[in-house]
Amino acid sequence: MFTGIVEELGEITAVEMLDDACRFRVRGPVVTEGAKHGDSIAVNGVCLTVVEHGNDEFTADVMAETLKRSSLGALATGSRVNLERPMVADGRFGGHVVQGHVDGTGTIVGRTPSEHWEIVKISLPAELSKYVVEKGSITVDGVSLTVVEAAEDYFTISLIPTTLALTTLGVKQPGDPVNLEVDIIAKYVERMLGAQGGAR
Repeated sequence: MFTGIVEELGEITAVEMLDDACRFRVRGPVVTEGAKHGDSIAVNGVCLTVVEHGNDEFTADVMAETLKRSSLGALATGSRVNLERPMVADGRFGGHVVQGHVDGTGTIVGRTPSEHWEIVKISLPAELSKYVVEKGSITVDGVSLTVVEAAEDYFTISLIPTTLALTTLGVKQPGDPVNLEVDIIAKYVERMLGAQGGAR
């Protein structure tokens, strides 16, 4: 489990295309410290498994389904990525419950800068709209954020200078894709209410 608090801004150092998947090599000195084969690391919000590691880098295999459902397929050598290790049992819970299971992708529609923050508008797939509410939580490229405005086909987030400086959201521009993971609690509530309705 992750919390959506990005630990460092890493870099894709190599992309190897396979028949039905690809392998990324990622530079991330912080997240590779103490890493072992089989550990999980979230890359732009996608939970990936460490295959090899060393010299401040790790490799991870990404299957076709993940490439299809996320924006990882758009990454290339030199791309910057948000990195986070799983939460430890005695760690601080700084964000919200993030599984690293991307629900879909959105596209940055616009950016409105202000003196102390920036409002970013992101398109919202129709099937995810019901899970996104004003002042609720959402994960964008692995970053735990609070929804400012929630509409049927878009939502907005407000980014503080720290988030702009330390994550990919500071440099992504209109037209760029982002990974979205909605709040898992909303999906559980929907499931339970649906089951109760069917039992009547």
